[in-house]
Amino acid sequence: MEDEADTHQEDGDGKVGETVSFPFDRMTVQRFRETFPRARWSEERKAWFVPGSTAGRRINRWLARETSRKDPYADQKGRDAYAFEPILSPYLKVDNNGFRIRTPYSRKIVDELRQVPFAQWQPAVKAWRVPFASYDDLRRHWKVIEEEAKRNEPEERRKRAEARKGTAEERAARRRSAERRRRRIPLSADDLPPIGKPVSTTSYGIIVITEVTGEVVDRDLVADVYREVTDEHIWGRWRAPSLDELVRTWPSKTEPGTCEVERGWWQPTIEELREARRKARAKERKARTTQQPMG
Repeated sequence: MEDEADTHQEDGDGKVGETVSFPFDRMTVQRFRETFPRARWSEERKAWFVPGSTAGRRINRWLARETSRKDPYADQKGRDAYAFEPILSPYLKVDNNGFRIRTPYSRKIVDELRQVPFAQWQPAVKAWRVPFASYDDLRRHWKVIEEEAKRNEPEERRKRAEARKGTAEERAARRRSAERRRRRIPLSADDLPPIGKPVSTTSYGIIVITEVTGEVVDRDLVADVYREVTDEHIWGRWRAPSLDELVRTWPSKTEPGTCEVERGWWQPTIEELREARRKARAKERKARTTQQPMG
């Protein structure tokens, strides 16, 4: 399951390494920091980033010690549980070190696996590793993981795209795409967002308003795309925020209220910023890779 934001070969500064997540408790974190003094916590990934080309092997050794510390028989219990009630799936393989999971990419799958203790993404094999000791947790999440994996197979995605052709759903999607390419958004003339700062919007996620044109929105022409638009809305221009802008944006401490949602924009929450930063980092990494000269 490959995604540029989750290959974990580099952190935001381009350093090589790997990430690891584990159930939190103070003593475990203390032992981890003693073993990996250069490790840094990543809010976007909800995991620790360990720099170094040998980080994967060192993390695996530490995970094995921690598993034995918590329950010296946890590994064998997991093996026995798998033998008694195995997960039979083309997305899961088993070997002497535990389970290897490889699926089509889905953010939902990533979120599910993040909840499995000691699950680790390994970029070298483009798969997730889960130790035997975490088998019971993996089994609890497996139904969602497998259903989402099947749904994201290329053939299934193609079938859904074919089924949408010529439908009202497809026409609406085309209208939304065309409107997005215009990089404009209706804004309430009585409550305008700040210019030049990232804000969350109902229509386009986190964006930066670059200009308020003052042109009145013709509701009859865009009501199918912007359902909340009124005759009091005017057009604004927008662009995508840079990673630097997203990092410097202070998150809202509360979720947007009804009034903020109805007006169409609000101060981004920490969860919204995390996802936007993740995507921005992936975009920047892809741009750097594309710009590298061929050998």
